[in-house]
Amino acid sequence: MITHKNISIFFVFLLLALVLLNFYASISWIWFIVIVLLWLGINAVGSARISSDYHVKAFCSNPSEKEKKIALTFDDGPGPFTVEVLELLKKYNANATFFCIGKNIENHPEIVKQIIEEGHLVGNHSYSHSKFFDFYNAAAITKELQKTDSLLEKFTPGKVKFFRPPYGVTTPSIRRALKITGHQVIGWNIRSLDGGTKDQDLIFNRIIKRISPGGIVLLHDTALHSVLVLERFLQFLQQNNYKVISTGELLNLKAYESVVNAR
Repeated sequence: MITHKNISIFFVFLLLALVLLNFYASISWIWFIVIVLLWLGINAVGSARISSDYHVKAFCSNPSEKEKKIALTFDDGPGPFTVEVLELLKKYNANATFFCIGKNIENHPEIVKQIIEEGHLVGNHSYSHSKFFDFYNAAAITKELQKTDSLLEKFTPGKVKFFRPPYGVTTPSIRRALKITGHQVIGWNIRSLDGGTKDQDLIFNRIIKRISPGGIVLLHDTALHSVLVLERFLQFLQQNNYKVISTGELLNLKAYESVVNAR
């Protein structure tokens, strides 16, 4: 398996081999630069692709699921549009997981309460969702996750287990933080890109082209265009006999852990 540890060991040995070889034959410095750039490139791609398991294991789908069952996930709430999302989910009898940002939980605790009361799951999406989150050290990341957990756990039946890193980027610092917090990383295999475009047709067509049993769909509950696409998508699923179940059920994972078990 291609992981950060394996790749790092390989390139360290490769560079050492070149250094040793340089004692016997003149090696152009260009080769060292090429190797370092290749190393950095692999790290960048592995970090940016949550499904690569490059730094941490991420649950992005259930490929063994043969029935028409999928999971819906929403990032970056809670907020006013989350309420509209909840109305649609109730209308179409669909379950979802909401990956919540800590500072938004502080502004809309009543919406988190509504999410839980209506039978949906919540997960940790960091406290700040900072653009610089990928550069935080393990201590700072741990602090963010624990702070968000404490806000969510006022409403959940136990310790929050699900975490989705901001932007889907993983790093060695996130890996070290997760060893402390004990979260499981939940990714996706169907990305709507509704956070980058407002073109409803583009978003909708992108999703339905990729839909298949066991998939996890990434949407956002932060804008009107996402809500409008969601209704079209839920209609499509209903017409095609798909069932929307919780992420926990799809992956056979527990979203919450009792305090006793957590200890």
